[in-house]
Amino acid sequence: MGCSNFWSGLLNFITLVLSLPIIGVGIWLAKQHDTVCVRFLEWPVIIIGIFIFVVSLAGMLGAWCRVSFLSWLYLFVMFVLILLLLAFTIFAFVVTNAGAGQAVSGKGFKEYHLGNYSTWLQKRVDKPSYWDKVRSCLSDAKVCNSLDKDYPTLTQFNAASLSPVESGCCKPPSSCGFTFITATNWQTTSSSSTADPDCGAWSNTNFCFNCTSCKAGVLQDIKQDWRKVAIVNIVMLVFLIIAYSVGCCAFHNNRKEGGFGGGYGKQGYP
Repeated sequence: MGCSNFWSGLLNFITLVLSLPIIGVGIWLAKQHDTVCVRFLEWPVIIIGIFIFVVSLAGMLGAWCRVSFLSWLYLFVMFVLILLLLAFTIFAFVVTNAGAGQAVSGKGFKEYHLGNYSTWLQKRVDKPSYWDKVRSCLSDAKVCNSLDKDYPTLTQFNAASLSPVESGCCKPPSSCGFTFITATNWQTTSSSSTADPDCGAWSNTNFCFNCTSCKAGVLQDIKQDWRKVAIVNIVMLVFLIIAYSVGCCAFHNNRKEGGFGGGYGKQGYP
């Protein structure tokens, strides 16, 4: 077996193994308690991981079994895959780059505003048909139910390190000036602000699931998870480029020694 064939097969074996964490990360994201309702960025990770697994398997067999046609098909698909993965990674960085929590004086948590996030994410999460499903899912997951037990007093609640979804969906914005009764039960007062539409959207039964701050909290949760995914994608992209380069050498060797599929002679090849 030629040196390039051996290394091509080995690198494809490595990318095959590396595709498993990508699939695992996609499944993990889809099952996260906060993002279980938000699957428009998680499923592409699973699909890409499965695709890389299949392509790497084909490349490994093409290199080690010297099947030139399989190697040619592998290189073509690998080239397309590298472009797609690169485009997808750049896209994920762009759409999740904007947006961050804003510190609130005297509070241990941050608050989130929908207008701070990318236009694409805003349009996606703002669609009534889509948000109705997310809101229903958040309610079914009971994401706010533990707050009363975890933070029974105002002092404990103000010092709490709430998740983006808890901060955006389970309490009214601090600017509303509502009076704390429990972590999920707030009373309006004569001095309560009405400038923020979320103040009117707050309900002690439905919490802030109809608030823009809730949508922002969901998007912030996605952003945090996608920073982790980006690291896996970049590592995978480096290995794919190396494997593609070595695979080109292995394909050249297969053509010289046996032709396409091993069924043709050497004529016509240098």
